[in-house]
Amino acid sequence: MKKQLPPPGFKTVPVRDACGMTLAHDMTEIIPTTAKGPAFKRGHRVQAEDICRLMRMGKNNLYVLNLDETQVHEDEAVFELAAALAGPGVEFSATPSEGKLELYAAYPGLFRVNVDALTQFNMLDDVMCASIHTHVAVKKGDSLAATRAIPLVIDREKLDQATAFAKSAYPIFCVSVFNPLKIRLAIIGNEVYDGLVQDRFQAIVEEKTARLGAQVLEVTILPDDRERISAQIRDYMDKETDLIITTGGMSVDPDDVTRESIEAAGFDEVHYSAAVLPGAMFLLGYSDRTTIMGLPACGLYHRTTIFDLILPRVMAGERPGKRELASLCHGGLCRNCPTCRFPHCSFGKSI
Repeated sequence: MKKQLPPPGFKTVPVRDACGMTLAHDMTEIIPTTAKGPAFKRGHRVQAEDICRLMRMGKNNLYVLNLDETQVHEDEAVFELAAALAGPGVEFSATPSEGKLELYAAYPGLFRVNVDALTQFNMLDDVMCASIHTHVAVKKGDSLAATRAIPLVIDREKLDQATAFAKSAYPIFCVSVFNPLKIRLAIIGNEVYDGLVQDRFQAIVEEKTARLGAQVLEVTILPDDRERISAQIRDYMDKETDLIITTGGMSVDPDDVTRESIEAAGFDEVHYSAAVLPGAMFLLGYSDRTTIMGLPACGLYHRTTIFDLILPRVMAGERPGKRELASLCHGGLCRNCPTCRFPHCSFGKSI
């Protein structure tokens, strides 16, 4: 049998002869059904009492570093990779674990990924990076991604190619802060206006906007009357409102006039319908200073809807349009799990 050669930059030492030598990489120990992790960290100086444990781990030989200037150890390489990948709002840990570095959110906000660039980065030899989905609302300290060099020792030329590409596509990862928008709410429906039904939308909207650091400044209850709805929306716009939210009247019944009222209020761009369930009859519109969202009734009966997908993006300064609403089709079907785990699920994850 042909003898296996050590990777470039390493030489092999029998474990029995390794006392006093320094480990060249983390030594992973696997205890079935119990634990998996580094039993000895890179840089550990092997002691006599370590020999038996290493042999129980199945380690008969150890690698010792013998690098030249064209080679970079995985633990040094991963810092260069992480620094090139991390944009505003993204930080990374100070110590690699088994050659890997995790990237974290430096503050709350909307996590954004240049998905095409990240895919191209992973097409390069001897490097990798995996992340959570783009357009996810994150908290400070949330894990966003992890990267590493694949071999224990990577060629300097390949490492430089990877970091140069990541820098050319900067930022591949970033976190955009949520803006404290001025939000006003219009609750629409004859049944609520006449006191026949108690409104439940206000509490839902206030809870979801407060979660992202915003506050609803004003709430008005209106009947299904085109002129009154349009007049109230224009009044909100005159007050320099950043985001207007309307609830009710977005379906196809004769009394559902909210959509027409919004269009008549003077918005330059209005998109009605989204490829999302629940939330197909969602409206999203823009004027030069104000965004408006028309929430369909599904928001009363489902914990998670289109509102949860679009609100963080608007609060982070984005202006999703027709294509963005259509692209949610892949992943846009809520599975109505008995225990909702959103955003830790597939809902709204188009890629």
